[in-house]
Amino acid sequence: MTPPFSGGCACGSIRYVCAGAPIAMLNCHCSDCQRSSGAPFASGLILKVSDIEITGTPKTFSVRASSGALATRSFCPDCGSPLFTRGEAAPGFTSIRFSTLDNPSEFQPMLDIWTSSAQPWVCLSQAIPHYPQTP
Repeated sequence: MTPPFSGGCACGSIRYVCAGAPIAMLNCHCSDCQRSSGAPFASGLILKVSDIEITGTPKTFSVRASSGALATRSFCPDCGSPLFTRGEAAPGFTSIRFSTLDNPSEFQPMLDIWTSSAQPWVCLSQAIPHYPQTP
């Protein structure tokens, strides 16, 4: 993905612009991502917090992730769209849900993580590396 790129929630209350290229694009199969996404995994882009400009005020919810670290998830308080995830293990970085991108077709996962928690019926791509937890 070539910066700048942008996105936002379904209702438009929260918007963001990213000035830097993603560090990684991945699918996370941890149980917390499954629960928070309502899907068998969550797909997202990892970026430096300093590369993202957000307009609007997301609501947050924090939980202990599968790793044991605190994960803070941000979502739109109006439409409920999941937007960002930050973890205490890497405070300078955030994940943006791919589904919020203005052009989600540019998302290309580079790896699958927490595959030890993947649902047995999920078909993992053999074209990218798989990690039982976070590499």
